[in-house]
Amino acid sequence: MTGSQRLDQWLWHARFFKTRSLATKQVTGGHVRVDGERVTKAAFALKPGHVLTFRQARQIKVIEVTHLANRRGPAPEAQALYLDRSPPPEDTPPANPKFEGKGRPSGKDRRNARLHKGGALE
Repeated sequence: MTGSQRLDQWLWHARFFKTRSLATKQVTGGHVRVDGERVTKAAFALKPGHVLTFRQARQIKVIEVTHLANRRGPAPEAQALYLDRSPPPEDTPPANPKFEGKGRPSGKDRRNARLHKGGALE
């Protein structure tokens, strides 16, 4: 495909958004930048060489458009449409604590704990 393509359509074809209407909402909401300029029209004429910046799942994506799409194909085909220039994700601590392998205390552990507290055996 030569020439240009609608911005919302390309974002959907490249599989950044699950539906085209979600892509349209992001663009019309002013959440997508093309070459550093905020774009609010979903029908913006996107061409190879443009650099897109937008937020996706708590990450800032910086994408360089290399090809235009004819259809919404499989993921490998969609990944061939762009170069990902996003900064590497920040190192964040894991959301959940790690399992230490201790589990529930055994009967012997509970008896020993009561003896150390000064409680009597029942």
